[in-house]
Amino acid sequence: MQTNKKPKKVLVLCTGNSCRSVLAEALINHLLGDRYLAYSAGVAHSSVNPWAIKVLEELGITTTDLRSKNVSEFLHRDDLDLVITVCDHAKESCPVFFKPIPQVHLGIEDPAGYSDRSNAMDFFRKTKEEILTKVINYLINL
Repeated sequence: MQTNKKPKKVLVLCTGNSCRSVLAEALINHLLGDRYLAYSAGVAHSSVNPWAIKVLEELGITTTDLRSKNVSEFLHRDDLDLVITVCDHAKESCPVFFKPIPQVHLGIEDPAGYSDRSNAMDFFRKTKEEILTKVINYLINL
């Protein structure tokens, strides 16, 4: 008998929800969508960094629905299975959710500071690789 397991819901938190958490959300949904449904948010959201969009588009990942979200959109939810913080600030200021949710910190270097450099894409690709190594591998082995 085959059972249809629902994907576990994961929220990836960052400070601004512009680079790291957005990349992680898209990569989780693209690579592990059969096991996980990912969302991302920031403790002080901003806008999605165009370089993050370019990195995802290089991989053929659709980016039309990606937007920067504030963590307040998720505080009332009682269906999240895991919160992953990818920056120290988000870890330190992670709010209390409606129900207790397991949390893990997987620190990723922020590429946003390199956005105005001619080789910015190199830094965003490096961040993508770090997400694949840390976040995707963590979820695969969970």
